[in-house]
Amino acid sequence: MKIIRFLDPRGKPRWGTDFKDGTAVPLAGSLYGSFRKEGYRLPVRRLLAPVVPKAIFGIGLNYRAHAGETGRPLPERPLVFMKNPAAVLDPGSPIVIPGICAGRPQVDYEGELAVVIGRDARDVSLQEALDHVLGYTAANDVSARWWQREGSGGQFVRGKSFDTFCPLGPVLVTADEIPDPRSLRLKTTLNGQVVQDAGTEDMIFSVAELVAELSRGMTLLAGTVILTGTPAGVGAARKPPRFLRAGDLVHVEIEKIGALENPVRQERPE
Repeated sequence: MKIIRFLDPRGKPRWGTDFKDGTAVPLAGSLYGSFRKEGYRLPVRRLLAPVVPKAIFGIGLNYRAHAGETGRPLPERPLVFMKNPAAVLDPGSPIVIPGICAGRPQVDYEGELAVVIGRDARDVSLQEALDHVLGYTAANDVSARWWQREGSGGQFVRGKSFDTFCPLGPVLVTADEIPDPRSLRLKTTLNGQVVQDAGTEDMIFSVAELVAELSRGMTLLAGTVILTGTPAGVGAARKPPRFLRAGDLVHVEIEKIGALENPVRQERPE
C-alpha cells in the first residue's frame, strides 16, 4: 500500500491512500497497527511528511561510489549519526538555509532511501530484521557541511539537524511492495539537472544489516526512521563544489516510491 499523510479541507491531519487528482481515500486505524479504507474520497489540502519519526538515524558513507568521491576508505562498520526529529519537512515545503549558515556556502543535498520501523526492534537477527520494517519513503539528508565537520567539534548532529533539513515523502510504501530494497534506482536532480543517479545495490550495508546492527543493545521504537546513506554526486564533492542557494529546486526520486521535491530559500543572516 502507498500511504500518505495529509491535511483535509478542514486542516485536520489524516492518513490516506490511492492519492490521485488531488484527492485520496482516507484510512481509519493506526499506522503501527492496521488500517481500513473509508468508503469515500477527500480533497488533499496539502501533503505532509508520511511519518512523524520517534527518532532519526543517519548512515554516512554507505555507498561505495560516494565513499570514493570523498577519498575515504570503505567503512568496516556503519557510520551512525542522528538528526533532530524537528528537522522533518513536508513534500513541497521549502528547505530553509538558516541565518547562521550565511557567509559559508555549505548546505548540501543528499538524496536517500528512508526506512520506517513498524514495531519495536531490539537485538534482532539479520534474518528477522526486515520483518520489523513497516515501509520506505524518500528523504533528503540536507547537511550544513561546516557545522557537520568543524562547527560542532567533529560531531555530525548539529549540521544535520537544522529546521527543515529532513524532507520526507511523498508517500510511505509498505514493505510488501518493496521486498528487495537493494534493487531500487535513486535519482536526485537540482534545477532539472541530474546530480545523483545510482542503484541501491551500491550500498555497503543493506537495510537488513542496518536494522540488525542498530538494534544491538538498543531499542528501535516503532516510528524510528533510518536514512540509509547517499550515492555519489553530492555538492561538496563536485568540482567546483555546488551548494544549495535560494531559488534552487531539489527533486529526489526513488523507483516504486515517487518524487520528493522541495524549493530552497535563505533565512535572513544573523
